[in-house]
Amino acid sequence: MSVATCLAQAQPASSADEPGETLYHFEDSPLLTRQKQQESNARSYPRRIPLALKRAQGLYVEDVEGRQFIDCLAGAGTLALGHNHPVVIEAIQQVLADGLPLHTLDLTTPVKDQFVQDLFGLLPPAFSAQARIQFCGPTGTDAVEAALKLVRTATGRSTVLSFQGGYHGMSLGALSLMGSLGPKKPMGALLGNGVQFLPYPYDYRCPFGLGGEQGVQVNLRYLENLLSDPEGGVQLPAAVIVEVVQGEGGMIPADLDWLRGVRRITEQAGVALIVDEIQSGFARTGRMFAFEHAGIVPDVVVLSKAIGGSLPLAVVVYRDWLDTWLPGAHAGTFRGNQMAMAAGSAVMRYLKEHDVAAHAEAMGARLCEHLAVLQRDFPQLGDIRGRGLMLGVEVVDPQGAADALGHAPGFGKLASLIQNECLKRGLIIELGGRNGCVVRFLPPLIITAAQVDDVAERFARAVPAALQRL
Repeated sequence: MSVATCLAQAQPASSADEPGETLYHFEDSPLLTRQKQQESNARSYPRRIPLALKRAQGLYVEDVEGRQFIDCLAGAGTLALGHNHPVVIEAIQQVLADGLPLHTLDLTTPVKDQFVQDLFGLLPPAFSAQARIQFCGPTGTDAVEAALKLVRTATGRSTVLSFQGGYHGMSLGALSLMGSLGPKKPMGALLGNGVQFLPYPYDYRCPFGLGGEQGVQVNLRYLENLLSDPEGGVQLPAAVIVEVVQGEGGMIPADLDWLRGVRRITEQAGVALIVDEIQSGFARTGRMFAFEHAGIVPDVVVLSKAIGGSLPLAVVVYRDWLDTWLPGAHAGTFRGNQMAMAAGSAVMRYLKEHDVAAHAEAMGARLCEHLAVLQRDFPQLGDIRGRGLMLGVEVVDPQGAADALGHAPGFGKLASLIQNECLKRGLIIELGGRNGCVVRFLPPLIITAAQVDDVAERFARAVPAALQRL
């Protein structure tokens, strides 16, 4: 059935079951039961995606019951080439066949040297020509911690400016930079007064109630005044940290003129600009790195997820003027993961040789077109946004009170129901944003046009089914 046909049939009052459609129903398997009994209460994804997986290839995963799902979560963006891509498997097997050391701390190897050359070859020359790299513990949050230590050491200042809606990790330092209050409340004091939050240019819900070009200019003026006002109450910070597209925060792309303005303002003030590309990097947004859309040169870039080719790896790449910290200032036992470096190099070469960034941009545009058609019939799909294959749909309640810009309030309950109905139809998606009201699409970048159409068709069936359950 085509998406157009599906849309014609998918009215809010119709049956959730299309003719010939197979719906999965979920009951706890022994694996899921033991997981509930033995894993921490902090576990998250299994609560919304109750699957026990046994096999995966490309865009698809299969659970222990033999059911197949399209994976539009892809390790929260980690799996740039999908599950078990041949170039990744070959790279890992080659490391094992060659008898290379698997663990080297920060000692160099031919694999590590090649990884650095491949990475610097992908970064814009204006940045890479004066860059240094620090290998961190194997998670993005550790790379953020390293970046904080780096800029504070180099500048002698301690304050960091972050943005509302931002997500930079779950360790205590990185958590201090997070916009979401939920994970922070049980912790009490984090970095104290060391972090100040700024409004992010969230156009659909402009924090100034303006939107558009006017909202962008007011936002920039606010930042400029904050850094220059001697009575502003905020000490000159060591850095500003920003996501070019807020992922967990709801797939919110920053206005490109705003990004250029932030770079200009921070440069004039002598404040380091840290760009968090942990989720948006490596061709996901239609450019190799999301900050390239704005043509800026940051001072620090934080990288993880896709950089390890599906294996744990994280790095900080920064301009050499910041390289003033002392030996051992940041370390980590597992910063020398050779298989991850080999897999990461293989992924980077594939991305470049096959122009995957352009493909991601085209497939993202195709999915947006499908979603826009669906939006005509369902006003509950309030905003469609993102860049490349980093997309979100903000689910709203058309019956609720509109905000200053005339937009209906977010509808987290409906978003959750849509996610569940998608899962029943073999489509894995995740939620994010304020009150969990944004449906997020992060498929592998190798997704084909036919697979994009399939994703859109399943989503189109899930929306009316979810509405019936309200």
